[in-house]
Amino acid sequence: MKHAFSLVELSIVLVILGLLTGGILGGQSLIRAAELRSLSTDATRYTTAVYTFRDKYFALPGDMTNATAFWGAAPDCSAQTASGSATCNGNGNGQMTWSGTYPERAEIFTFWQQLANAGLIEGSYNGVRGPGTFPAATVPGTNAPRTRISNGCWTVYNTSSTTSFNLTTSNQSNAFIAGGLGGSSPNNDYCHAAFIRAEELWNIDTKMDDGLPGQGTIVTWNQTRLPNCGSTNDPATAVYNLSNTAMSCSLIQLLR
Repeated sequence: MKHAFSLVELSIVLVILGLLTGGILGGQSLIRAAELRSLSTDATRYTTAVYTFRDKYFALPGDMTNATAFWGAAPDCSAQTASGSATCNGNGNGQMTWSGTYPERAEIFTFWQQLANAGLIEGSYNGVRGPGTFPAATVPGTNAPRTRISNGCWTVYNTSSTTSFNLTTSNQSNAFIAGGLGGSSPNNDYCHAAFIRAEELWNIDTKMDDGLPGQGTIVTWNQTRLPNCGSTNDPATAVYNLSNTAMSCSLIQLLR
């Protein structure tokens, strides 16, 4: 005697499969939404931390000239050797850079270390350049914070680069940058690579700022640096390429 599934049984199986598929896709959407919200939260939290630090110590983290008086002096500021909370002084020029007297402990790295030393951000950071010789080598979780988006991290610096919107020689600004790691290895580049979609960054920008990639305090790289995130290299007319579904953007939060 042959047995087979009835139409009712097959229908029940299909309904269950549909519910499982819908639940998985819905869960993925919720996870992604939480990751994107965390970028906004982090940008606000780090900005507040910097302003609080400046009010307390009368200097910017990493840039302050008397940091060692508060947290002790690292044994050798010219070495890529971690030393706990002990740190190195900055040059006090108000600009976060990866160059300077001691590039192994550049201000973009002691920045995060000193914010953590002051108890203004979670975690601890060694204040030291990553392995290799690249001057801005970032190691997420070690010398800079991770993002909740996989392979993403935060960095900070002052730039006059004309390949980024709104950061020109006439409009220099320290900035937080959230992006993916680029370069040939995870320890040999900084957090500037594209890691979110144009529509996702537009959503963040619209909620926090003006929804434009080249204006306001939330901006991104122009076409020269990250093609297809913004529509043009002109910050006055650029809009986000919302039809582009590729990971083509990174986030820049200007500190004004």
